[in-house]
Amino acid sequence: MRCIIYRCSSKEDMYLYLPHQDDEEKLLDKLSGDLQKLTGSLTKVMELELSAERKLARVDVNDVIAALTEKSYYLQMPPNAVLRKDVSMLHNPSDSF
Repeated sequence: MRCIIYRCSSKEDMYLYLPHQDDEEKLLDKLSGDLQKLTGSLTKVMELELSAERKLARVDVNDVIAALTEKSYYLQMPPNAVLRKDVSMLHNPSDSF
């Protein structure tokens, strides 16, 4: 399965995987408003051929393939260290990114 990976502007190390389409603008226009709010602006990082044999750095490729098939997207969340930094901002506003 071929996919396109986008970097999300809303959080460091958050990526959105979408099934490949030749018309990327049309692909992005189909995203729900809630998903667009969550991801912020998207920057294309790469196109990738996914298969059960392929290893991905931080996520299970089978989870990505299943999500692309069932939901037409996979949202890779930032690692816990980045999320903890976001939460720490609530307690210490001077601790900025």
